[in-house]
Amino acid sequence: MEPRLTPIPPSDAITPAELRDIGLFGGLNDEALQYLAGSLRIMNRGVDELVFSEGAEAREFYVLLRGEVEVFKALKSGGEARLATLTPGHWFGEMSVFDVQHRSASVRTLGPCRFLVVTARDLDTLYRRDIKSYTLLVLNVTRELARRLRIVDELVADFIGKVGNQHIGYG
Repeated sequence: MEPRLTPIPPSDAITPAELRDIGLFGGLNDEALQYLAGSLRIMNRGVDELVFSEGAEAREFYVLLRGEVEVFKALKSGGEARLATLTPGHWFGEMSVFDVQHRSASVRTLGPCRFLVVTARDLDTLYRRDIKSYTLLVLNVTRELARRLRIVDELVADFIGKVGNQHIGYG
């Protein structure tokens, strides 16, 4: 009996096992992971390339598979403020997909990068195919947004403490 060969996916493909290791896809079943691995697009970028710009329209978000990116905002004074540096497994750009607003920041590669692209259409298809997996994915995004908001709350509280404990409200 000859040994059974395991097919090797193309270099621009992602496997369900790779998706399983990314928090965004936590809790999704094998069938959903297989579907997403076969349907989501991979994108590659070189060093110092913009992934997207602040103010741009958005219909997709990105999962960083390889490399490092910086998230930054333009300052009124003309400079830039780095908000975060992201590494593999992190995702970004999701706010604009869920709130249907323009990009709130820009993202630039710090080295060669590989991304998984998740479009609004991909989410809609997942919703229609498997509402449980869609719900888990959205819950995973929500948890990450809540974690980020807690960090911003701490930064704002520290800032207010330094400028005389003045009240700044939401909205």
